[in-house]
Amino acid sequence: MKILQLLLIIGFSFDVSLSSSKWILELGDNFIDVRKDGGYWLVKFYTPWSGQCKRLEPVWAHVVQALKNTHIRVGKVDCSIFPNVGKAFEIITYPTIKLIKAEEEFTFEGEKTTEEIINFAIRLSGPPVQQVTRSESLSNIKNMNQLFFMYVGELEGLLWNTFYDVASKFQAHAFYYSASEEIAMKHVDIHTLPAVFVHKETSHYFYSVGEGNNQIEADHINATMHKWINEERFETFPKITEANINEILRTQKYIVLVVVEENKVFQIPKEMLEFRNTVEALARKKRHVYHDYFQFGWTNSRELANNIAMQIVPLPYLIVLNSSTLHHHVPEDEPMQMTPDAIEMFLKNIIEETVPIYGGNDIAVRIYRTYFKARTTLADRWSGNPVLTTVLLGLPLGFLSFILYSCCCANILDADDDEEEELPHEKKE
Repeated sequence: MKILQLLLIIGFSFDVSLSSSKWILELGDNFIDVRKDGGYWLVKFYTPWSGQCKRLEPVWAHVVQALKNTHIRVGKVDCSIFPNVGKAFEIITYPTIKLIKAEEEFTFEGEKTTEEIINFAIRLSGPPVQQVTRSESLSNIKNMNQLFFMYVGELEGLLWNTFYDVASKFQAHAFYYSASEEIAMKHVDIHTLPAVFVHKETSHYFYSVGEGNNQIEADHINATMHKWINEERFETFPKITEANINEILRTQKYIVLVVVEENKVFQIPKEMLEFRNTVEALARKKRHVYHDYFQFGWTNSRELANNIAMQIVPLPYLIVLNSSTLHHHVPEDEPMQMTPDAIEMFLKNIIEETVPIYGGNDIAVRIYRTYFKARTTLADRWSGNPVLTTVLLGLPLGFLSFILYSCCCANILDADDDEEEELPHEKKE
């Protein structure tokens, strides 16, 4: 009965994809009240005129298909028809994806791919830490997830409480599990208990507890585990985009960014691919040397690199961004000519602060960065569609010019009328 009432309140729309038909919940104004009834909602807030919203449609269809038999209800809100819903959830950009449960809501900030969105929903629809009770389950988790965190030991004490607290804060970004010593030891060599490790790309890295008396140790564990998990929740060499760069900047490390070109079928030119692979191999081989200082990654977004460097960068390109100050460094040598030794020397000079710095985050730089981004965006839109760009710019500029002209002309005409009214009085005198 409750489900029937819910369906009558929010309605259904039958959406047909290339592969199969799917039920998609079209949510309206009543969703503001319906969400208070509980349950998990994965909701896309969109407008039909947005190009990014249109590109998300096939991805969203796959998400709906994957989650249709779970306890997560998937819906969408057309904010051009129901602006009050968008306002209630403080939607600023479109599309925006949120996982909503009762009074809580979480905004998806990752790359808008089917896998990322589904993982986001599954993580937040369960407990912060999921318990693994069988060895086979842990094997499946390792096969399915490239990266996850695990606590091993009794579910009590300082380390467990801290791990659970950190998992609650970072639940949207990674999977967290707990297991007994018996189960975990079949997959990982553990020397001391309790223990916390991260499984990343077939390798395991342990959190180091440190030493100290009880109070100092408590403060130390709380601070260092937050920092450790915040840093380790990214792969060794992830793809960095405008969607996830703000999260990566939270590591407070130097971001080593390799910029390459990628075509529509995700192919990278051979020379650029070789350079990217060189940097990736260095990041993996020398993790023990550079991991504390650098987060390595690559991007196919030249626009992202341009906005960091505040210039049109050549490809391939290597840039290192200080996530704390937003200063950046670039090597003097051409990337294609750099050997692994040359790259290492460049990184060591950054650590020693002996290389030139550019950019920053002061007022002058922020103003110039805003100007540069607006200029390049306008240039890109003009080259892509000059007619539409002319219309989008011409209409508001024309309207503004009309208002200014009207105001100026009105003042001039009023002045002329005043002069004409004074002339007869002067003649009478």
